Amino acid sequence: MEHTDLYAGLEALTTAECWDELRRGQVGRLAVSIAGQPDIFPVNYAVDDETIVIRTAPGTKLAAAILGRGVAFEIDELDPEARLGWSVVVKGEATELRDLDEIVAAGDLGIETWAEGDRQRFLRIVPSSVTGRRIPPH
Repeated sequence: MEHTDLYAGLEALTTAECWDELRRGQVGRLAVSIAGQPDIFPVNYAVDDETIVIRTAPGTKLAAAILGRGVAFEIDELDPEARLGWSVVVKGEATELRDLDEIVAAGDLGIETWAEGDRQRFLRIVPSSVTGRRIPPH
């Protein structure tokens, strides 16, 4: 079902369409606030029961995500030649998984990290909002 967006020429994705796109992805961008300034990090992720689970390493990104007031997570796909694309944004709170059962379950999601290094920590984003837009064919 197509929805008119407030921005001319864009269509709003339904929540179900947003989750479909999120389930297909592997890499997204995590936006956090560090010392009052926004920062964005590419991350590997998986969807788990309408939450986002991110596999990461200890450091600034992990600390900012769990100590901040909220996070944003975004995925998109663009076709510059056809001038088509879509974007999905998830806003919510991030917590680090600490319970052994949760960590084992997160490991079973099959999140493969693209960057080298020890990435054995997991964040879970519980959404407060999930929105998406697409540029329709002309």
